[in-house]
Amino acid sequence: MNRARWMRAGVVLVTLAGLAVTIALLVQIGIGDVLAVVRRIGLIGFALYCGITFALLGTMGIAWWLVAPGIAARRLPSFIWARTTREAATDVLPFSQVGGIVIGARSLGAAGVPQPLVYASLVADQTTELAAQLAYTLYGVGALALLLSSQPTSGDLLAMAGVGAVASIAIMIAFTVLQRPLLMFAGRIGGAVLPGSAAALGSVRAALDEVYRRRGRVVAGFVLHIIAWVGSGAGAFVALSFIGIRIDVEKIIIIESLIFTLRTAAFVVPGGIGVQEGAYVLLAPLFGLPVEAALALSLLKRARDLAIGIPVMIAFAAGEGRGLAGETG
Repeated sequence: MNRARWMRAGVVLVTLAGLAVTIALLVQIGIGDVLAVVRRIGLIGFALYCGITFALLGTMGIAWWLVAPGIAARRLPSFIWARTTREAATDVLPFSQVGGIVIGARSLGAAGVPQPLVYASLVADQTTELAAQLAYTLYGVGALALLLSSQPTSGDLLAMAGVGAVASIAIMIAFTVLQRPLLMFAGRIGGAVLPGSAAALGSVRAALDEVYRRRGRVVAGFVLHIIAWVGSGAGAFVALSFIGIRIDVEKIIIIESLIFTLRTAAFVVPGGIGVQEGAYVLLAPLFGLPVEAALALSLLKRARDLAIGIPVMIAFAAGEGRGLAGETG
């Protein structure tokens, strides 16, 4: 078995093992509560909630395709599928953000997109998404600061939000500024260890330069990511409406922006288990959302992640397995 086959086999095993770990954790914290909230919203309501998520995944897939110059529009479904696997891995696998990036790249590469463009477009898409998330985060932190300005006892919460905002800014700056230097450094190290790796990284760097020359497409990708972030908050508003909770859509968008900030900071936790629930309990009462409703929304999001993420990851692993069988045969 050559190196590519070992890599494919490893991806299949790690994906399945990650799914097993996540399912075990969910069973431990109470899968019955997750199913109960699905029954509460009803199958039609839950299907609509999942449908909103698929629409957002499509939007993010288009944003990724926009920063992949030279790829025809007929290949757009490949980007949407790659984005779906990337998001599913982030939601349900223990290695979260890092695993999502790796699996998304493999999905797009399997669709026949040239490897240099896969990685270059992935870097650019991650940059526009981080920029959009930063704008979304700053909106939520600013709204929280205004809310807490007249509540001196809430200084600790405001300080936590401020630290999260500063961390997000630092990550965005580092990711943007260090892209090319890190590629150059990796090329030098790889060239001394693996023949041909420096040339491959050089191709990625050239593709990334070409991506950033298409500034209009990069800006369009950023705008689509902003729409997706705001849409995720609107989706939570729709879910709460099905549960029977009435809250201003602006308030739930603010809550969701802060929740995503905390989940990103806790990227090593599978699916943000525990972090997400704790954040809802802390933030919801400040915006007039009952804690019980906030926990129901958290469980509903967990149910959606399972309903979408697990089948997608199984389909991804099956595709990798078929590829492995074909190479072996």
